[in-house]
Amino acid sequence: MLVKEVKYGFLRSLANVALGKTVTALCKTLRVEKVNEAPLLTLHAENRNYVLAFWHGTMLYAWYAHSNMNVNALISRSKDGGLLAKILEKWEYRVVRGSSSQGGKVALGILIDMLKYEGPVAITPDGPRGPEFVFKPGAVVAAQRSATPLVLAGVGYQKKTSLGSWDKFQIPRPFSKVKIVYSEPIIIPQDAARQEVTEAIKNCGELLNKLQAEAEAF
Repeated sequence: MLVKEVKYGFLRSLANVALGKTVTALCKTLRVEKVNEAPLLTLHAENRNYVLAFWHGTMLYAWYAHSNMNVNALISRSKDGGLLAKILEKWEYRVVRGSSSQGGKVALGILIDMLKYEGPVAITPDGPRGPEFVFKPGAVVAAQRSATPLVLAGVGYQKKTSLGSWDKFQIPRPFSKVKIVYSEPIIIPQDAARQEVTEAIKNCGELLNKLQAEAEAF
């Protein structure tokens, strides 16, 4: 039994390494256009913390694109989340495990502390289970409670394969064009009333869908 566990553990590790190298190699082939990136770069240059949000189904290149910006990543505790976490750690993210369906309150508290004291945070606001393109509260609440800006990013692939998952997960084809369209930094006042926060969540969802449509318009 022990021999089998060691064997399967080794094979899983080997598969994880191969997957990480394959994804990295794919991302390096892509041709990227970034729209309105300047405000995000200004936040980064000034060492200001922020929340960066992009849709779950578009995240493959979005994670890679921000891998050199000292960002913390919120990843679900699922097995798929475990694979992603290992890739992101290779890309020098600090990974926090948790989601709205499992460990979400604890993860949110950790993220708020990170935004206050450690660095920016990236979130997929419709993850980890959907519904697709429905903006959950975490990104807005974290930004509000930590008094940090929220930046939204639509990510479009000119040529891609879409999987049959709930988020229609998008895999760009090698050498495809990629467009990332950023919002201006969004500020949610710390003293905002509950209704104002609810409205901000709704508005951010609508804006991110608009940015996504712009990113997909080649």
